[in-house]
Amino acid sequence: MVIGTPEVHSYFDENTNAACYILKDPASKSCAVIDSILDFDMASGSTHTAHADMLIREIKSNGWRLEWVIETHVHADHLSAAPYLADQIGGKIAIGSNIESVQKVFGKIFNAGTEFQMNGSQFDRLFKDGDSFKLGGLTVDVMHTPGHTPACVTYVVGNAAFIGDTLFMPDFGTARADFPGGSAKDLYYSIQRILALPNETRLFLCHDYKAPGRDEYCWETTVAEEKENNIHVGGGKSEEEFVAFRTARDAQLPMPKLIIPSIQINMRAGQMPPPEPDGNVYLKVPINKL
Repeated sequence: MVIGTPEVHSYFDENTNAACYILKDPASKSCAVIDSILDFDMASGSTHTAHADMLIREIKSNGWRLEWVIETHVHADHLSAAPYLADQIGGKIAIGSNIESVQKVFGKIFNAGTEFQMNGSQFDRLFKDGDSFKLGGLTVDVMHTPGHTPACVTYVVGNAAFIGDTLFMPDFGTARADFPGGSAKDLYYSIQRILALPNETRLFLCHDYKAPGRDEYCWETTVAEEKENNIHVGGGKSEEEFVAFRTARDAQLPMPKLIIPSIQINMRAGQMPPPEPDGNVYLKVPINKL
């Protein structure tokens, strides 16, 4: 085993097409959860914790110690279970420092009120570009990789990188860049930073949607595979080509089906909005805002 090579345990949720990960130091009991999932039924507005409980069982049964619950970005397609995991088995909740930009944009869209702090204070740690943190004997480096959202980060540890919504599998391409605060140009340069990692670096994705002709879900690839074969940026496509393509494609895409609940909760580090005077929690639907 290469020194610094982490153990990566992946868990794919077909309901949201999302992958989450347990990142573990092979030399100790220390682990982190990346991009956790809280189960949510849109029709009834009900949440449950089957996916998060599965992670908890995995961690407890192996005697691991959860130290971090980290997000690659504020997800628009699934709810985070970060506070539930932290409450149940510990761990600091963290995200990229540009979360403040996301909170300011979406705080206004959802009219979150004066009680909603738009400074990232809901999280235990805000990572800046170039920061690093320890996970047992591993060092995890943080790269700011905006474009999909202003707060997207990539976590690089040993020969692995957790890249959130930047690249998808080579046959599916790249993430959209049309959410408020997104930028196709920024996304292009973020992808170039990721593709500058060593060719053998394993890239762990946040989503897969099975490209036409592919029967299985896949959520792991490599820098070399993406550089050569990614249908949107592979083969040395220029910034101009990518921005023109990405902009035209995004204009045709519908909003993610869970964007309304996801953003309101995830910008709060996975916490629900405060209860109304009747003691119940409500989510807002902004009309003609997205």
